[in-house]
Amino acid sequence: MLNSLRLFAGMACLAALALLGCKPSSPAPSGGASGTASATRRVAVVVSTLNNPWFVVLAETARDRARELGYEATLFDSQNDPAKEAQHFDNLIAAGYSAVLFNCTDAGGSVANVRRAKAAGIPVFCMDREITANDAAVSQILSDNYSGCVALGQYFVEQVGEKGTYIELLGLIADTNTWNRSKGFHSVVDRYPDLKMVAQQSADFDRSKALEVLESLLQAHPNVNAVFCGNDAMAMGAYQALLAAGKASKVKVFGFDGADDVVRSIAEGKITATVMQFPKTMARSAAENADRYLKGERNFPQRTPVAVELVTRDNVAKFGDYGRKP
Repeated sequence: MLNSLRLFAGMACLAALALLGCKPSSPAPSGGASGTASATRRVAVVVSTLNNPWFVVLAETARDRARELGYEATLFDSQNDPAKEAQHFDNLIAAGYSAVLFNCTDAGGSVANVRRAKAAGIPVFCMDREITANDAAVSQILSDNYSGCVALGQYFVEQVGEKGTYIELLGLIADTNTWNRSKGFHSVVDRYPDLKMVAQQSADFDRSKALEVLESLLQAHPNVNAVFCGNDAMAMGAYQALLAAGKASKVKVFGFDGADDVVRSIAEGKITATVMQFPKTMARSAAENADRYLKGERNFPQRTPVAVELVTRDNVAKFGDYGRKP
């Protein structure tokens, strides 16, 4: 009788296991301590725009590095629209992403999105563009914009001279990069009272808008000696406007980013100088910080500056592919 009961119990257990899929279930791995655990997690890469090759490089490098580390990774394009960025955060929070690699549209306005993700248990890692909060993102990997434009301002004075006129094209007004670059530049150039800025206007870091803005400004200021642009997309738009006006050989153009088309234009003598940021370095660092966080590390500096380098006709051969050549 006892043997019969044991046999019956064993058969019942086997039947139950068969109904459950032929093996007992085990708990899902918690944390990202292994490659297998990481592979089950998703990382969102939210960038301000994919309408600029520089940001495409930033976004795709972040995505690819996250995938190399074993995560699923998806790109979200905010199209420089804070409302669209907020929608992306709504979606990724609802979908339960594990982390966000983030390039914001608005230094102040984007803080609310980062806080919402944090409240939902989703850590955010900023890259390139800063948010104006010290307790929202886990870390911020940022170019040293101010010092880069100090170096650019010094070279500007060398090339333009201590007397002349220039136009400044600003980036997005709500972006701290815009003002850090402008302040670094003016910390040098404003020391020369005969070097006068005759116009300063935003072109939103956009090539087409820079073309339109400079075409309009040149009508009022046809004899400027130089144009300082807050990024390389605007530098290329400014160059196109000068070319159309027959002034490309007379007016010096300065940019900031290290985009491939501007690096080539410097080599060809069309653009005078730019400052090389390193988007691949920032993107990889952000992805690696997210991986370390998901594996349990919590000790991250709030802001990590990434050094930049002045690119001129003298050293342009050393640069390409959004960084230094191997």
